[in-house]
Amino acid sequence: MSTYIAETLWARGETSREEFLANRYSRRHLLRFDGGVEVPGSSSPSVVPLPFSEARAVDPEEAFVSALSSCHMLWFLSLAAAHGFCVDRYVDAATGVMKKNKSGRLAMTLVTLHPKVDFSGEQRPSRAEVEQLHHEAHEACFIANSVKTEVRCEAVFAD
Repeated sequence: MSTYIAETLWARGETSREEFLANRYSRRHLLRFDGGVEVPGSSSPSVVPLPFSEARAVDPEEAFVSALSSCHMLWFLSLAAAHGFCVDRYVDAATGVMKKNKSGRLAMTLVTLHPKVDFSGEQRPSRAEVEQLHHEAHEACFIANSVKTEVRCEAVFAD
């Protein structure tokens, strides 16, 4: 068993009590991770309009998509190395779709990974082997195994 810690810190700051109670307060906050990294957080401006959101900060929806993408990548790299394939570069422009789910609640219903992987060395995987590595990475990904969201992998290949 492993335990992971992430702190979320928010303070009302200069917002008056009346403004807070009228739902007119900043959603800017700080995300602090157990390794010491701090990341500015906010609600998405598409959910809470500016100036009450911070467009440059990470919102929960982006963090969710990023967690799925990162977990998949880490498994892919591990599996590629185990199969003797040397990865030089891995880039994923993952996307997430939020809409009402079957219960009528807003949810991240689909995350699509778009990984593009560059290999080097004498032993390079075939397209089928790369697809199999992505399949195995998806099956192993702790985050994908933890969510109801449909996660698709649409690998990008240089032809």
